[in-house]
Amino acid sequence: MAKRSDPYSVSFDFPLFSYTEAVRLAADTGMLPGTTGPLLETVVDMLDELGRPDEHFDCIQIAGTNGKTSTTRFTAALLHAEGFRTALYTSPQLVRYEERMEVDGSVVSPDAFRRGVSCAAEAGRRVNARRAAQGLDAYTITPFDLLTVAAMVVFAEARVDVAVLEVGMGGRWDATSATDPRVVAVTGIGLDHVRILGDTLEAIAGEKAAVIKPGRSVILGEGTHEPSVARVMRERCEACGVEPWYSAHELTKRPAHLGDTVGFSCSGPYGSYRYEIAKPVYQAQNAACAVAVAESYLRRALDSAAALSALDACPIPGRFDVVRRDPLVLVDACHNPQSCENFVAALDELDPCVDGRPALLLAALSDKDVDGIIEHLVPAFPRIVVTETLSDRALPCDELAGMVAAALERSGRPADCLVAAYGSVSEALDEFARRGEPLVAAGTITLAGEVAGLLRI
Repeated sequence: MAKRSDPYSVSFDFPLFSYTEAVRLAADTGMLPGTTGPLLETVVDMLDELGRPDEHFDCIQIAGTNGKTSTTRFTAALLHAEGFRTALYTSPQLVRYEERMEVDGSVVSPDAFRRGVSCAAEAGRRVNARRAAQGLDAYTITPFDLLTVAAMVVFAEARVDVAVLEVGMGGRWDATSATDPRVVAVTGIGLDHVRILGDTLEAIAGEKAAVIKPGRSVILGEGTHEPSVARVMRERCEACGVEPWYSAHELTKRPAHLGDTVGFSCSGPYGSYRYEIAKPVYQAQNAACAVAVAESYLRRALDSAAALSALDACPIPGRFDVVRRDPLVLVDACHNPQSCENFVAALDELDPCVDGRPALLLAALSDKDVDGIIEHLVPAFPRIVVTETLSDRALPCDELAGMVAAALERSGRPADCLVAAYGSVSEALDEFARRGEPLVAAGTITLAGEVAGLLRI
């Protein structure tokens, strides 16, 4: 897709929400109810109503179960380092809704956010009014639909060159698929959102592989190399007549302590690189995938020195993230068995001694593979504290405590490894702060976000 050179402007008047109103609507689009959907056509029609803001810049789309947020961030950082005005769209936010949208590495302003949401809401109202006049059912406009359209407006008005878009869920019907990206990547496949996407790797892979279409450059990350997943990806590429690039990396140095560098080598379609970056070891494969994505977009090799600086400095909020140092509080947004396994492996790289680690503050969402999360996280910590986040999908802390207790009994560990259950994240943090004890929080993105919001200064 070639971007348009003419400046973008919204062609109709719209009421401008306050920031508070925009946030409320982004959290719950009850103001925009419908009787059909959610559908991808909803987002397509809203973008059409707005004069296709997404055609004023190039798009790159990153799908996958694990690693897609980091790969999206690394890709945006690499392209910014190459001199492009680069936008980033990711989800969910850790603390504030506008964190989902960045331009050149900075979160968009509250004013830009509320303007984008206001434009998207009016576009949805106009689309549904026209459908009603035609005797058609109104679209159901989800929060992710609204925010995706809002982001396209924000990015077009910011005159970006390229936007790197993280798929929210799946790929086939995801709102970001209403755009026409030049490059797509699938980072990895795991069991996630099984109630919606399917309960096998093959079914989930099929939903995510739908981002592969004729004429697009395709990067397949290392998490797609499992045989059943690889077969789905290969068949989709063959059906679309595209030849994918298979991303890979080789470790050359393992980090020895928190904040130490990981060394790796990797290649893209146009060049080969050897880097050391101050990131956990599992980020090497995400950085390698991003290198291939950026090269595919540029159709040339990267400026190696600029790329190294970009990868090393790229922030990955909520991923092995120290949000307080005294006493230490580290958060990680791992939220399914695969990402929890990666997180634990990174801990083991730094210090294999479980007994010396802080307590784990654990929370989970009810629609996730909680047993799988517990299987990986609980054995990696000497003491477990459970809590419940503010999400309407949060697993009640007493239910989570029961599942942890059962896991401890099965493994033969003492029951007193489960030391407490707190009804809220703030209550748990207050108690550990009072004791001056360090803490690691993991199990769901919403937990990482709440902890970061309460503690980060």
